[in-house]
Amino acid sequence: MSASQNQPRILVVDDEAAIRHMLTVALEPSGFVISQTSSGTAALDVVRRNETDMLLLDLRLPDLSGQDVIRGVRSSGSVVPIIVLSSRADERGKVEAFDLGADDYLTKPFGVEELLARIRASLRYRLQPQTTPNVVEAGELRANLSRRSVTVRGIEVKLSPREYDLLGLLITHAGKVLTHGYILRSIWGNGSDIQYLRIYISAIRRKIELVPEQPRILLTEQGVGYRLCLTEEAAGSYSADSPRAVAAPASVTTSR
Repeated sequence: MSASQNQPRILVVDDEAAIRHMLTVALEPSGFVISQTSSGTAALDVVRRNETDMLLLDLRLPDLSGQDVIRGVRSSGSVVPIIVLSSRADERGKVEAFDLGADDYLTKPFGVEELLARIRASLRYRLQPQTTPNVVEAGELRANLSRRSVTVRGIEVKLSPREYDLLGLLITHAGKVLTHGYILRSIWGNGSDIQYLRIYISAIRRKIELVPEQPRILLTEQGVGYRLCLTEEAAGSYSADSPRAVAAPASVTTSR
């Protein structure tokens, strides 16, 4: 299948032919051009030739590890989005993948609709200009970075300098999971206690979320870190509707 200018190219890197086939069948109807390989070395060659717009990457490959692929992609200077699809669910593995430069991480089995949402979000953020705009919006949250001001529904929100620094860091990396360690080093310059970070996150949520206990903008990646959602992802944050029940979508599984 040949790619048109408006069809994002996705490379599926997995050692299981059944998984590669299933993802191809599931994603092509949504307008993506899918290619596949079981080789980490081949995946790095595709990235170097600029022949893909995204990697869907398993961590267990016959030649290189998935971690080596992430490291190789980022050391080459490429910012192509990488979504890890793995049966490995431990927090240490997730943190390692994010610290190496993965954009997202889904544990098998996962819903196809969830994967599609993550793909679209990652592509959207990568297609945005690499410089952070002065004004960003998420639902009815509006932040002016140059003026260091934040409003919710047109009302200015008072943030402490540290709270604003933390929110500004998340805005600068909107859509990407930032690990606890990365945030602590960036804001406090050391490995301060994670509980200290959680206190600040809770304080920010009380000021920017309609229902702080059910955040739609500042999301927790359990055991890993935090991610800030902008635009469509946070559009429901200020909806008066109650949360809707969603039927479980078809899922991707693996024999491992």
